[in-house]
Amino acid sequence: MNKLEKSFLNKDQFGENFLWGVSTAAFQIEGAHDADGKGLSIWDVFTRQKGKIKNGHHAIDACDFYNYYKNDIQLVRELNIPNFRFSISWSRIMPTGIHPINHLGIDYYNKIIDFLLECKIEPWVTLYHWDLPHDLEVKGGWTNRECATWFSEYVEVCAKHFGDRVKNWMVINEPSVFTGAGYFLGIHAPGKKGITNYLKAIHHVTLATAAGAKKIREKLPEANIGTTFSCTHIEPFSDKPSDIQAAKRVDTLLNRTFIEPLLGLGYPLDDLPVLKKLNNYIQEDDLDNLSFDFDFVGLQCYTREIVKSSLLIPYIGAELISAEKRNVISTEMGWEIYPPALYYILQKFNLYKGIKKIIITENGAAFPDTVTNGKVYDIKRTHFIQDNLEQVLKAKQEGYKVDGYFVWSLTDNFEWAEGYNARFGLVHIDFETQKRTIKQSGIWFRDFLEQNKEII
Repeated sequence: MNKLEKSFLNKDQFGENFLWGVSTAAFQIEGAHDADGKGLSIWDVFTRQKGKIKNGHHAIDACDFYNYYKNDIQLVRELNIPNFRFSISWSRIMPTGIHPINHLGIDYYNKIIDFLLECKIEPWVTLYHWDLPHDLEVKGGWTNRECATWFSEYVEVCAKHFGDRVKNWMVINEPSVFTGAGYFLGIHAPGKKGITNYLKAIHHVTLATAAGAKKIREKLPEANIGTTFSCTHIEPFSDKPSDIQAAKRVDTLLNRTFIEPLLGLGYPLDDLPVLKKLNNYIQEDDLDNLSFDFDFVGLQCYTREIVKSSLLIPYIGAELISAEKRNVISTEMGWEIYPPALYYILQKFNLYKGIKKIIITENGAAFPDTVTNGKVYDIKRTHFIQDNLEQVLKAKQEGYKVDGYFVWSLTDNFEWAEGYNARFGLVHIDFETQKRTIKQSGIWFRDFLEQNKEII
């Protein structure tokens, strides 16, 4: 008996008000990189640099969602998915990052929102999903304190033009990832490195998150406002005190650094001493301005990491032991497949008293999918989603807050530095022809969302 035959998951077990959705991001799907007045983003510039993206891939066309949006939204409806998360490209709205605005960009997102509502699909807007306007990066990007002001002004434009129809807002996506990869390691746009760039970015992004949320609340008092965090379940390699402490430092960096100041708890300086250097950039009223009473928090969890103490790694004194080295089953991204990670993350974040609601705003897996006789048999992804939903249900049944689950992603897309090599979609895309093919995982999810009885 295979997993599909023995799965007893039932949508009704999660409750009538549980939110089901699918997530996307503008730069990863839209293409049309310079259409209708769009300005350059840091990712437009980064992908042009030799050696930055695997196989020299770029996102000039991506999934061409810019032109295929009606087709893809109809796929969302066909899959019985009631909530669609997408991001707005800042440089499509404000080509230089500041005024003036590009009305053709406004018109484009208005068409998406209107068509979603016509299809009876609820729009969930992410205001920032990593694609900072390049002109702002020239001015220092997230290392410049002014970014919080620039971002707030951009948010105000979005609230003004879309707020009459969009009720659900996510302010900034995964700050720990784009600051770490883009401003410390240099492996993502804008390609900056070093602890100074990184610490500045941490603080200014946190300031911007609170400022953006407050701007939405000011302009749209009834809005449902959240923001999203990348979360990874951390375990020590052994029970040695040095490994346990190393794991604690990594957990602090990856899971606590951004959410705690936004909850009014301040930065976790004591558990990760390098963060004390943030005091060099914190001004008089900053700590009072960092917090916001979010209506929900979005958590995005894909795997766990095993951590070992290492004196050779600066600032953190720890190294991650890869899934390959541990000889465990992993995805195309090299991430261990470990569904209990999602349960442990929900358990961990439920300890924060300041969180009202938790939504899993991304969860999924990349595998090397191929089309065979017009079909994509991605049984591993189907199992991944089922196993993770079992962990969500376990957490919910034990009384933990968890109010929704969004799959990453609707379609295969441009997966940042991985290019088109990592396929996460419920829908396969042939990037040469733009042909869409619903995968077996998409069919399973469609049927799961439709049925009111056990899958047998």
